[in-house]
Amino acid sequence: MAVTGVSGFVGAAVARALASQGYAVRGIARNPAGKANLAKFPGELAEADARDVAAMTQALKNCDALIHCAADYRLWARDPGEILRNNRMGARATMEAALAAGVRRIVYTSSVATIAPLPGGAADETRPLTPETAIGAYKRSKVEAERIVEVMIADGLPAVIVHPSTPIGPRDVKPTPTGRIIVEAANGHMPALVETGLNLVHVDDVAQGHILALERGDIGRHYILGGEDVGLATMLAEIAARTGRRPPALRLPIAPLRPLAWAAEAVAQLTGREPMLTRDALKMARHHMFFTSARAETELGYRARDWREGVADALAWFRTGGVIA
Repeated sequence: MAVTGVSGFVGAAVARALASQGYAVRGIARNPAGKANLAKFPGELAEADARDVAAMTQALKNCDALIHCAADYRLWARDPGEILRNNRMGARATMEAALAAGVRRIVYTSSVATIAPLPGGAADETRPLTPETAIGAYKRSKVEAERIVEVMIADGLPAVIVHPSTPIGPRDVKPTPTGRIIVEAANGHMPALVETGLNLVHVDDVAQGHILALERGDIGRHYILGGEDVGLATMLAEIAARTGRRPPALRLPIAPLRPLAWAAEAVAQLTGREPMLTRDALKMARHHMFFTSARAETELGYRARDWREGVADALAWFRTGGVIA
């Protein structure tokens, strides 16, 4: 059993979950040396770039199954085209390598970023975005990568596609964009917010969803692996209650924040550090990113715990690492 992206948040969780259930795991990472999530890895490690067909074919040798979690998960980059190229090339090359290596079963990790929000409701797998309607380089890259995989499935690739929503929880090393929000709120650095919402899910439930898709999913079928729909204000209030801080009292409209986003991105171009506020993030904030996992629950037996457990586990892990007080 091979898992790509094992130095990342979701990939590391998937590898741990597989090992705990008796699978022999081969973790594949571009540069595994010194990565925090690879300490005491529960299996063997192989080094390969997901964009390199030959290297991936070698890394997948003698593996009967693959869970492809590797992706360039950045909502901003100096060169947005880099995100597009990385995710398109990574999907195509890894799937080609899996075919060349004779892998018989694949779970491809997409994202709810490829699904159109449903105004006033929770979106399901029947609402795919197009590259033209996706906001920002990351979402567009995931849409385009997903379409590549779908074409290959039609030609015989034995893959199931899963769509994690917004994972939270322990071992968010980088951290992810949502992890950054948790850290900033826990440290009292978020005095205001915009009215938006997202679907929060514990990362370990997402990992279990991958295993269920591997064992029970239909080839070519899409499955959302989500948790609960939560308003951003509710999420920040929960963090405040658990850290002894006051929740943000100021609600800001989106329009006046645009100049701040421009300025933050201009500074980021100089420093190379991802800004906390971007123009694409403001565009996305106009939509409540609410989703339903009903298909995965019915067809796979998927279940997710209360989202507050994910917040609690994330805060405990960040405290242990000294990231928050």
